Amino acid sequence: MTTYTLSPSDLTFAWDGCKRCFYLKIKHKLSYQGAFPGMFGKMGNLTSNFYHGKACNEISGELPVGMINLREKWVKSVPIGFAGTDSEVVIRGRFDAIAAFADGSYGVIDYKTSEASSEKADFYGRQLSAYAYALENPAPGALGLAPVSRLGLFVITPQRYERTEMGEMAFIAAATWLDVPRDDAGFLGLLAEVVSLLDQPAPPQGDKNCGLCKYLKAYKEAGF
Repeated sequence: MTTYTLSPSDLTFAWDGCKRCFYLKIKHKLSYQGAFPGMFGKMGNLTSNFYHGKACNEISGELPVGMINLREKWVKSVPIGFAGTDSEVVIRGRFDAIAAFADGSYGVIDYKTSEASSEKADFYGRQLSAYAYALENPAPGALGLAPVSRLGLFVITPQRYERTEMGEMAFIAAATWLDVPRDDAGFLGLLAEVVSLLDQPAPPQGDKNCGLCKYLKAYKEAGF
């Protein structure tokens, strides 16, 4: 029995990028941690702090009555099995925020600093679906919340830069709520594809556009 542990974020850029690098990261814990602008993390934390404890209509009038009552908590799912293989997947990661609705259901919210588009809702839907699955199917001792009735992105898009009356400088941003339809069948189908790749005895060929793979190839050809 082989158990692969996936972060919800592994299912976005990592999966859509170089499959060789994805294979090495998940199966052999070999990955290159490139520079990630810390400012995006700081802006996400500021956004999360601001909305924590507030009513859901502060995020969007499209959301049911409720409160944003949890932020940055870890989740872990029970093992997920697939037909035709003994391998299984465990989802483990940390969400941005949870909305508790008056009807007893929950919503998973992810904060992004970016341009808002329907393509982003589709792309990050995998990540949100992973959080939802883990919350509804928690490992023993892990955080469990069910049912999860809404998934969505709260997107902050800087528009202009101004000086405030207090003499501080501020980015003025547009805020957009992007509702993400839940597709459990599509999510589990994606995980089945992931397992099929990881079950291969050797990593696949690197993507021709992968900068890391090209660097390693050149390094090897240079005799180092």
